[in-house]
Amino acid sequence: MDEAADLVFDTALEPIGDVHRTRLGRAATEPMRADIRLLGAILGDTVREQNGDEIFELVERARVEAFRVRRSEIDRTQMAKMFDGIDIHRALPVIRAFSHFALLANVAEDIHRERRRAIHTAAGEPPQDSSLAATYLKLESAELDSATVAEALQGALVSPVITAHPTEIRRRTIFVTQHRITELMRLHAEGHTETDDGRSIESELRRQVLTLWQTALIRLSRLQISDEIAVGLRLYPSAFFKVVPQVNAEVRRALRDRWPGADLLSEPILKPGSWIGGDRDGNPNVTAEVVRLATGSAAYTALSHYLAELDQLEQELSMSSRLLAVTPELTALADGCRDKARDDEPYRRALRVIRARLSATGAEILFQQPQHQLDLGLPPYATPDELRADLDVIDASLRTHGSALLADDRLALLREGVHVFGFHLCGLDLRQNSDVHEEVVGELLAWAGVHPDYGSLSEDERVALLVGELATRRPLIGDRALGVCPHKWEVPPPACGGLSDRARSELDIIAAAAHAVQTYGPDAVPNYVISMCRSVSDVLEAAILLKEAGLLDASGPQPYCPVGISPLFETIGDLHNGATILQAMLDLPLYRRLVTARGDVQEVMLGYSDSNKDGGYLAANWAVYRAELALVEAARKSGIRLRLFHGRGGTVGRGGGPSYQAILAQPPGAVSGSLRLTEQGEVIAAKYAEPQMARRNLESLLAATLESTLLDVEGLGDAAAPAYAVLDEVAALSQRAYAELVHETSGFVEYFMASTPVSEIGSLNIGSRPTSRKPTSSIADLRAIPWVLAWSQSRVMLPGWYGAGSAFEQWIAAGPDAEADRLEVLHDLYQRWPFFRSVLSNMAQVLAKSDLGLAARYAELVVDESLRHRVFDKILDEHHRTIAMYQRITGHDDLLADNPALARSVFNRFPYLEPLNHLQVELLRRYRSGADDELVQRGILLTMNGLASALRNSG
Repeated sequence: MDEAADLVFDTALEPIGDVHRTRLGRAATEPMRADIRLLGAILGDTVREQNGDEIFELVERARVEAFRVRRSEIDRTQMAKMFDGIDIHRALPVIRAFSHFALLANVAEDIHRERRRAIHTAAGEPPQDSSLAATYLKLESAELDSATVAEALQGALVSPVITAHPTEIRRRTIFVTQHRITELMRLHAEGHTETDDGRSIESELRRQVLTLWQTALIRLSRLQISDEIAVGLRLYPSAFFKVVPQVNAEVRRALRDRWPGADLLSEPILKPGSWIGGDRDGNPNVTAEVVRLATGSAAYTALSHYLAELDQLEQELSMSSRLLAVTPELTALADGCRDKARDDEPYRRALRVIRARLSATGAEILFQQPQHQLDLGLPPYATPDELRADLDVIDASLRTHGSALLADDRLALLREGVHVFGFHLCGLDLRQNSDVHEEVVGELLAWAGVHPDYGSLSEDERVALLVGELATRRPLIGDRALGVCPHKWEVPPPACGGLSDRARSELDIIAAAAHAVQTYGPDAVPNYVISMCRSVSDVLEAAILLKEAGLLDASGPQPYCPVGISPLFETIGDLHNGATILQAMLDLPLYRRLVTARGDVQEVMLGYSDSNKDGGYLAANWAVYRAELALVEAARKSGIRLRLFHGRGGTVGRGGGPSYQAILAQPPGAVSGSLRLTEQGEVIAAKYAEPQMARRNLESLLAATLESTLLDVEGLGDAAAPAYAVLDEVAALSQRAYAELVHETSGFVEYFMASTPVSEIGSLNIGSRPTSRKPTSSIADLRAIPWVLAWSQSRVMLPGWYGAGSAFEQWIAAGPDAEADRLEVLHDLYQRWPFFRSVLSNMAQVLAKSDLGLAARYAELVVDESLRHRVFDKILDEHHRTIAMYQRITGHDDLLADNPALARSVFNRFPYLEPLNHLQVELLRRYRSGADDELVQRGILLTMNGLASALRNSG
């Protein structure tokens, strides 16, 4: 593998950029090339030792042929022929070898980025954009006054929400081993040859690579929700418990230092959230028991951490009252522990009191008890604030006798941690589809005798009926409704004494949420998200269900609603109508009182995935932007604070892309100090699995949020209206081009199913939910994750670009202006407008990862030749057109001219993907022809695993 590493870097950027620039950059990337040579050599040795010379030579031959294809020395069909009819027992180790190399290349690239940042810092260069240090300099230059900053950051919140359907391809074991390799390569990068305990770094690397090689890459059984919950919670001990409190404290201190007259960020700005175990939209596996498991496991994780930290503090704070004087408050706290052996150690006794009270809390609220418990017969803490107050007593006392250094270490992190994580750890959102709400509420209304056929009512009639129900405390159901109806009627009559299974399940889930709020605090379940929200009645139906569980009471002068209701606008049409729905919600006096009771804050969620699948990349992005502008205006008129929740995926086709640029690309007023966004798939581990990565990515979210809130980042000024008009026209043209292919081309669904591995994705055990919301082959019902993953595997990447080329070409050619003038308008927008620049940059990244030559191999899987040409020829033409239009608008010949790091990443690994794509096509053809060998299916899943890891994108 040595030669491979050299070769891949020798040819890295030449196909897409300036050769001279490539050579100049070679010295800067030499350490990365050396790392890949080292890891590649170790992997090659491991393949030879474990599988013999024959397999090693087959891997080498595949590598050599892949690079010959890269250099256009042979045709791609010649590369494919070497795998025709290959024995599956020989194919599997080849797939695994190239998959592992991609994984190791990820490590080398991550280490290189860390190395480059350290070099920039050591050289005294200005802080880089997306760092908080750079943001503070920009804020200082803006000369903002304290009142402005205080108003803008009132209720500030930045919340990355770990989603309920992580598509992390790597198994946990693989991830842990990769993490160990990363740590070893960090030591290697620092010039070490041995670990801290004297072991050879190279020997340890060989041991870890051997572990990788001998560990199965894919799961034999589908991931369960309990597994997903456990994986999400591991982020806290691995990174969040350390990084989140640190960053919150540092941001608060930095802002208060600059604006001392404002009491800024009295509450933590950074609060991670979760959907894992609460998102039941299309996932029947989410039950009341799952909600209890998710919220209970989160609380257990929080209290376990606090108890362990208190135990450590008890060992560390050994100061003797014979040597120093403590505060009376500390003495009073310590008096709760009468341990004679610690009579002169007040801090240790005080900490034992705190640990004992927290242990009592755990005994009262947890379903399993953590380590480091202590029973002194003391009462539990009723709230996290009580725990924080006792920790503050210790902090204040330490500072009175010159021990601020001790107070600012572990204790400070614990105090900040309790402030942000409370007893609940992270807020679990609930989510359900509006159609389910309509069905269940209709059943409840019929059961209670309020209305026999809710579904037959008009929208106005529904709103009037629901408002009337919300205005009274009377519940719709009683205890008899909790019994299971033995009959199968859609709506059981009163004589039956029960409800349908679906209604019971929905009510049980919300009751479990109510229990979590009561047990762990109001932040345990902060939001209820309504998927496919299309009307005010959709919002009120969710309110009815919350009312039934005791989580909403709008009947009195002081409404109670600890769980906010968040409409989710997903399709292009829903995004267009979102502001109208919001305004109508707020015009209802009853609902407006609920918003007032929640601090005049209303959250709205925006969906990127379904809007993209519905209307294509450019139309979806512009629909979201337009929706935000309208929602901001509706909120301004109603006098409320709007918080937007962005349902972004890991890939560009699902709203992904660099978070910093994406946030800065939001329209004016859309951030306003608060931002929530989903984190999905393999990006979760890539961003947050260890402290260094977590801090960098959390800083990026905070930096962009502060800049978007306090600075004018749109940059259009008086030219905004003309720019919006241009995008209105271009987006409409793009949606038309996309619809003509996806929704109107005869046989498109058949083409998609045959030319991609979408049918096989359901067998890849990457998540607990089905690939479709319901049994169907409709594109509309297919989940966005398999839609994007399938196109990624076949290297078309269609959701990230299709329709844009035609739209730009048609817009430039239309109208009274000369084409050159219209092209200059687009070029000017690219230069000045962060949104437009971000959209084109993300599109270019996708185009750079696409490969229509390989896509043609997948098209051969379509048996109907006329269908194959009818669809693929359109895709090919649009691909060429889109690249050409990108180059004309931006002036860049290189698709990745603005992202050299990604250029290295993408093109360093592409030759290693070539064998995986060819093998996937070969095995798909064999499997679909009736091959009943289980290893063939396993081989397909392995190629999917390898390609997703290499592209760093699985949906």
